[in-house]
Amino acid sequence: MTEPLTAPVPTAATDLTLWRGAARVLLQNWRGDSTIPSQGLYPHQWSWDSAFIAIGLRHLSVRRAQRELETLTLAQWGDGRIPHIVFNPAVPLGAYFPSPDFWRSSRAGAALGAPRHIETSGIVQPPVHALATWLVHRFDPALSRRRGFLERLRPRLAAWHDYLTIPRDLGGGGLTAVVHPWEAGMDNSPAWDAPLSRVEPAPAGSYRRADLDHGASAERPTDLDYGRYVRLAADYRDAGYRDTAPRAFAVEDPCVNALLIASEHALADITAELGGDRSPHERRAARLTDALVARLWSPEEGMFLSRDLGPDQLLPARSAAGLVPLLVPGLPAHVVDTLVRTAEGESFGLGTLPLVPSYDLRDPAFDPSRYWRGPAWFNVNWLLERGLRLHGRTDEADALRESVLRAASASGFAEYVDPYTGAARGTRAFGWTAALGLDLLAARRSGQRLPAPREGAAPSPAATRPGARERTAA
Repeated sequence: MTEPLTAPVPTAATDLTLWRGAARVLLQNWRGDSTIPSQGLYPHQWSWDSAFIAIGLRHLSVRRAQRELETLTLAQWGDGRIPHIVFNPAVPLGAYFPSPDFWRSSRAGAALGAPRHIETSGIVQPPVHALATWLVHRFDPALSRRRGFLERLRPRLAAWHDYLTIPRDLGGGGLTAVVHPWEAGMDNSPAWDAPLSRVEPAPAGSYRRADLDHGASAERPTDLDYGRYVRLAADYRDAGYRDTAPRAFAVEDPCVNALLIASEHALADITAELGGDRSPHERRAARLTDALVARLWSPEEGMFLSRDLGPDQLLPARSAAGLVPLLVPGLPAHVVDTLVRTAEGESFGLGTLPLVPSYDLRDPAFDPSRYWRGPAWFNVNWLLERGLRLHGRTDEADALRESVLRAASASGFAEYVDPYTGAARGTRAFGWTAALGLDLLAARRSGQRLPAPREGAAPSPAATRPGARERTAA
């Protein structure tokens, strides 16, 4: 039995149409205890998708939003990692690749505490989960307390952050690293071309690409790139998913680390809500912020770059990942100002294009249609909208919010869109597009604003942390 969806809906006709369309997507993609990203192409539960989906789903059903995160974190490994896919055993193996029989998590990951009765992948995705948990709690604190939601989630989130900040500090500089492009979320970004060039691809006949059954080849990764992804995943699996094993790919990514910082602030709030000491999390967030600026900030490029840990150098590729640190409280003022100028410049077109692209418009590697090599993604623009608002750029945030809402509705809640035209690309009726559209619409309707930091001062953690003024629904 499922609970009714009783949240209030907007009254304006266009808003009502968008609201109903987004809600329909989330209802159709709901699988009883979690939400698939889309029909066909993504038939299982994905980690950061579920976090974004929970943020929007709270506007329809707080119980479902809580269950989304609870289900995902039940698949957590003993070493703390939250896997990037939790497989539905009812889905045929051939429906998606790499499938459970490729990852072999319960066997290959047994020494690291992989679940025995749940099959997962062995890699991770960006850590949005504590932020999502806090936003879901804030929407209905009374229900959250009655159900013990934070009590269940907090130890899982703490173990997740410990995993990212201790064994995954592969560079020794205080940041978490990714060992596969899929872990960075922006899977097919040109930012990975240089480190991937060192990887020998898996033979083409050794696997079958199920993604091409549901998506146009011109909008998906090339066979060469996919072969390298398969090789990296197979090598990691064959090493027992140990982070101490030699690897061909290890990168510190600014988006992943920015989301970890935002979630560490949220974990401080969660801990304080439960009567604990928030200061260890605030100190870790501060250390991560310092390391982010020290290791990944490029004054010459006016944005954050990824660091290739092989040669230990910054990668020159300019992806939207380098703008996402706008989400971080306490960034130096000159860094915030420069990031906004870069976002508004010719490379990313904030304020002039419908949405910010995933890669530098002026770079020869830019492709407006191919997966993460240029199309605009709704989660990236949601993060940028939140970052702009956090740092007091209200007009820019309002304009971006309206653009996201128009593009989400017009594209049929597409997975991603052409950044110039807004034309739909990838799959349609995509979960996080619908969910984040709901969230932005609800915020606009309620007049929500995040307070701006005082000029020349670090933001107050209690006043400016994302979600600090989230409205509460009875």
